[in-house]
Amino acid sequence: MSKIIAIFGFGPGLGMGTARRFGREGFRVAVLGRNPDKARRHAADLTAEGIEAAAFPADVTDEKQVNAVVAQIEAILGPIDVAMHGAAADMADRSQATLDVDQAALRIPLALKLYSPILMTRALAPAMVERGAGALLFSSGASDRTPMPYLSNFGVALAAQRGYLHQLAAELRDTGVYIGLLNVGALIGNSKAEQIVDEHPELVPAGLELTRVGNDELGELYWRMYTERLDLEVEVGFPS
Repeated sequence: MSKIIAIFGFGPGLGMGTARRFGREGFRVAVLGRNPDKARRHAADLTAEGIEAAAFPADVTDEKQVNAVVAQIEAILGPIDVAMHGAAADMADRSQATLDVDQAALRIPLALKLYSPILMTRALAPAMVERGAGALLFSSGASDRTPMPYLSNFGVALAAQRGYLHQLAAELRDTGVYIGLLNVGALIGNSKAEQIVDEHPELVPAGLELTRVGNDELGELYWRMYTERLDLEVEVGFPS
């Protein structure tokens, strides 16, 4: 039976690029997203390309919903072999400056980029360890290591996620479960963020030049990470 990849926080950028790449290798795709209509539309787009896909609407920041949707996927499709966490926030959720960061400013970034990855891990890792096989893939940006005051609240959350994943990878070493973090230092092609920036360039801080990376390229990187299992972290779109 073909393997299954579940994509948590599926979007038209990173999620679609990853789904297409794994789908070409025969993976069946579970599309997880908070908006049921969008999840079904993404699944339909994949199906039209000859990739077996199904929508599983869920809020990936809610523990009960994450546990329930994992059980639903495995009851319908079978055990999840690979999971990718690609949930991202809207640009409106960013802080304008580091001094603006308070507890309220961290609520959404931490929910999406720390707590939700932990929920996915806790829902999937124990069974993967028991089977001796599996992969948990995660996404990050540049603001945890590069000074970006206009993204400082997300930088805090991404740094926390990175610390958690390094601890997790060390603990799961030699279990057969791979942990991979893709750090994307560019605007992702076909993503919601790219659409917003193109429609409202005034949202980009003055003097900042955004590089771009195609979502198919990111899907290819995730495939190489999964198959080669060499590095915990891979970077793309950062200045050389």
